[in-house]
Amino acid sequence: LGTPGDIRGSHRCHLRDGDLVPPRPVGPPRPPQGLGGDSLALDGLGDLAELAVTNDGDNGDVPSGVRVSPKRSWSPRVTLRGHFDAVRALAFVPCHPALVTASEDATLKLWNLHKALGPKKSAALDVEPVYAFRGHRGPVLAVAVSGGDTGGDTGDTGDTGLCCSAGLDGRIRCWRLPRLDSDPYGGYDPGVLCGVLAGHGDAVWGLAFDVTGRHLASCSADGTLRLWDPRGDSGDTPEGGTLGGTCLSVLDGHKDHGVPTSVTFVTTQPSQLVAGFRSGATVLYDLEATKATLVSPNGGGSGQVNQVLAHPWQPLTITASDDRAIRYLDNRTGKVVHSMVAHLDAVTCLALDPSGAFLMSGSE
Repeated sequence: LGTPGDIRGSHRCHLRDGDLVPPRPVGPPRPPQGLGGDSLALDGLGDLAELAVTNDGDNGDVPSGVRVSPKRSWSPRVTLRGHFDAVRALAFVPCHPALVTASEDATLKLWNLHKALGPKKSAALDVEPVYAFRGHRGPVLAVAVSGGDTGGDTGDTGDTGLCCSAGLDGRIRCWRLPRLDSDPYGGYDPGVLCGVLAGHGDAVWGLAFDVTGRHLASCSADGTLRLWDPRGDSGDTPEGGTLGGTCLSVLDGHKDHGVPTSVTFVTTQPSQLVAGFRSGATVLYDLEATKATLVSPNGGGSGQVNQVLAHPWQPLTITASDDRAIRYLDNRTGKVVHSMVAHLDAVTCLALDPSGAFLMSGSE
């Protein structure tokens, strides 16, 4: 199976010792006080704070008199089992305690986390999926969810939003999320599939909704990015469904920047889109002009960009790259305003909390 991580081939960068030390540019506004020093401040992390466990006495060969910050590790609170192959993407459902996962087993699964994330004594150790979405003809590589009507914190609601998924078959499928209190053994409902967006000619690596949930962006191995109205009526509903969806524009980045690997909307400017590329470039697009307005050729590093992430309230794009670096790019200038190296291999994924104060990264 070819993936953005697998298509590096012989282009994987080999770093010298000096390459592991990033420059020291002026960074973005500092996180809340207490993130440094000899203790890790976890205020604001909510349930995540309870998962941090200090590993006392694991300081190695440290000279006496030297103060060392305690290391912390994460202990799992709940395990979601149900897929039969690798899980490639996941997305939380806005305003609901629910999660959608996408897998190479060609399915998506909807999980109700309300019971799992309840009080520790009543939390389930293993949670069954509420629903399994079937329809893809190959591995599912990307998923994005837009919110529906808020139904409180119990998940007991009839409209949890719209889910879009895509994968190796090049088509984007749109699903209505069923009720979170549905019977997991109630059988498959073909009406859950409400549309298929056709247009890409190769695997779709990434999907993203804008802040309104009305527009969807996709990036594909065919070298293009597409902007969709997934709820629009194009008059064509391939493979069934009630919504044909409408492709609003096509951005061809292949001729200038190579194959796009990740895409996101700029939170502070919904009319702007950011994409990361296999070449290492990060490109800002103006959706109204349907053209690139700012290009950061390689973000000061080398290797493909595996994910781009928009800061929730600042004009910043955060990138994860093959060269082990995480970079903050200024959307106004394209310059790197902060960079850091914390992993021993390629950084493959990023997640940012809604306040923009905490960043989580994953690596090979």
